[in-house]
Amino acid sequence: MTTFNEWGQLKEVVVGQADYAKIPPMSTSLRTVNYADQKDLLHINTGVYPSQVIEEANQDLETFVNFLQSENIIVHRPNQNPNVEYYNYCPRDLIFTYGSKKIVAPMSLKERRYEWENYCHIFQDLEFIHDVIYDDKDYNLDCIGNPDILALNERQPMFDAANIIKANDNLLYLVSNTGNKKGAEALQNWMYNNYPSTKVHLLENVYSYIHIDSTVAFLREGLMLLNPSRIKSKDILPSPFCYWDAIFCPEPTNIGYYKNYCNASKWINMNLLSINENLVVLEENQTSLRDELKKYNIESVMLPLRHQRTLGGGFHCVTVDNCRA
Repeated sequence: MTTFNEWGQLKEVVVGQADYAKIPPMSTSLRTVNYADQKDLLHINTGVYPSQVIEEANQDLETFVNFLQSENIIVHRPNQNPNVEYYNYCPRDLIFTYGSKKIVAPMSLKERRYEWENYCHIFQDLEFIHDVIYDDKDYNLDCIGNPDILALNERQPMFDAANIIKANDNLLYLVSNTGNKKGAEALQNWMYNNYPSTKVHLLENVYSYIHIDSTVAFLREGLMLLNPSRIKSKDILPSPFCYWDAIFCPEPTNIGYYKNYCNASKWINMNLLSINENLVVLEENQTSLRDELKKYNIESVMLPLRHQRTLGGGFHCVTVDNCRA
């Protein structure tokens, strides 16, 4: 079972679940990585998410799973762990799959350092690039309120798997609050030892707040979807991606979030999952994006994901592709 890109025919996938999802007590890690854009935290709730959020999120994930299975795609789910520190909603953040390998990301949030254990029954051959020893010195408090200063210092490699998207021999790595340059170096060294022809390309000074998959999505070889509020021209992307054709995502339909539980911008609505290079899954209200993709002979399955802004994850985020043809 292998996967080398974001668009090959999906054969096997992991889909998260919302049970026991929570916002942990505030730490230096959480403050700088997740809430650097917040001047104060008076409106931030901690503890388990409201039952309505968890129940409705699980309903939508089940609808998604049913669709995937109707396409003859094998679906795995994480263990339900009442003691999880954060959640199991976004497995994309934790585990990077490439070729036949599965890597546990050296996560930016210390609260998520053991989350991978809930996937061991799916991935028996997980590998570790770096064992993070968390310390407040890893985080730069000057990032609070300043998107030009990143949360992570360069003391040790740290990155979330969702900082990376793959295009066969080329990986695009977002340097952001959830991925430092040392992390990219460690990933490149690992690639050199396992897949020596694969190159890690850095995307810098574009978007500091978290992951890459609401900024760039690879649709097929030579075609990508870009967030126009963050990337004004494809020329700012590293080669070879600056030579690809680009679709600039239309303004998303804002589906809102539950009360004051906002953990993603409206651009999470471009967070799509490719079933193959001619079929993607979109949040059901994103009709403008559906119509734009259709111009490129890409059809869209429109499914509900009511709490993707509340919980911070769209269809790409809540999955990890384990096998693509």
